[in-house]
This record gives sequence, structure tokens and C-alpha cells, in this order.
Amino acid sequence: MELFFDLLLIFLLVCAVAVSLSKNLLNSIIVYMSFSLIMSVIWILLESPDLAITEAAVGAGVTSILFIITLKKIHEIVKDNEKDKQEEHHE
Repeated sequence: MELFFDLLLIFLLVCAVAVSLSKNLLNSIIVYMSFSLIMSVIWILLESPDLAITEAAVGAGVTSILFIITLKKIHEIVKDNEKDKQEEHHE
């Protein structure tokens, strides 16, 4: 069991570094979701099921969905700005 816990901690560190170094925002969100899920498993191993459920629901669930919606909105804003710039050049 100690080996499993140590592996989870290593994966947690890998996720933390990967989310910092990732250039693609969608990949960062997916790695963040993985981080939250690993953290919820660690909370279960530490015998804190209430924290595990909260981490899974808020960290991997709600926050990730909000990040994805925000990313989609940002892409729409960028596309609108590019479209406006193209219309200015054609005039």
C-alpha cells in the first residue's frame, strides 16, 4: 500500500509540472482534472472521504467544466476579433 501511495504522489508531482509546462490550454485543463482525481484518491487513502468527494466534485468536475467553457468563450472572442480585423482590411 505504501508503494501505491508513493506512486500517486509521484503522479501528482508529474501532473503539477506538466500543467505548468503545457503550452496547449486544453491539455492543461485535462492534466488539472487528472491532478484533482489523483488528489481525491489520496484523500481516500488518508481516510478522509468527505474531502475526497469534494475534491472530485469541485476540482475535477465543476472547476474543469468552468475552465472548458471559459476556454471556448476565449476562442470565440479571438475569432470575432480576427473577423473584425479582416473586415477593416477589406474596407
